[in-house]
Amino acid sequence: MSAFEGIPFEAMDFYEDLEVNNSRDWWAANRDRYDTVVRAPMEALAAALEAEFGATKVFRPNRDVRFSADKSPYKTHQGAVVSTASRMGWYVQISAEGLMTAAGWYAATAEQVARYRAAAGDEETGAQLLRIVDELRRGGFDIDGDRVKTRPRGVDPDHPFLDLLRHRTLTAGRQYGAPDWLPTGEVIDRVAADWRAYRPLMEWLDQHVGDG
Repeated sequence: MSAFEGIPFEAMDFYEDLEVNNSRDWWAANRDRYDTVVRAPMEALAAALEAEFGATKVFRPNRDVRFSADKSPYKTHQGAVVSTASRMGWYVQISAEGLMTAAGWYAATAEQVARYRAAAGDEETGAQLLRIVDELRRGGFDIDGDRVKTRPRGVDPDHPFLDLLRHRTLTAGRQYGAPDWLPTGEVIDRVAADWRAYRPLMEWLDQHVGDG
């Protein structure tokens, strides 16, 4: 494994081109380009983060199109994840839009939603989550996730944690675009700093939502 030296701007160019021509023929003609400017840097970044955060999975470029109306064969981004529990983890991605970091609970079972709402609606644990989310927003992170449009059944419209209770998943993230430091080793420090900032959210989710 080569030492991480940054993500070249050419990785963004690669995905801009792929978005225009997402086909197996184009991919075959550009596979070496993908391996050089996308795959190898992301694998080196993942390896650099593992000592602090744990085993990092770099996703395959192929899309699962079996149940999708969109039959484009390849993902238009390259992601890597450190799973902390089922459907939860730290995440980093490069695409045509640039570098993104994120973390949280990104898919849900009915049991997880029930546990989440019990904890988010509680006076103590809900207040704790609200402080974590507010701190992330003050730090410049976006709070996202799947939400119900109004409010969950049985929840008081004046509930102090109503905004949190609307969530069926909960994530935090930051989009960097193409900063000057993207093709340098500084990426490691930036991603690691964001993942550390996400840690209180990950710990809350691990404790109160958990696996399965």
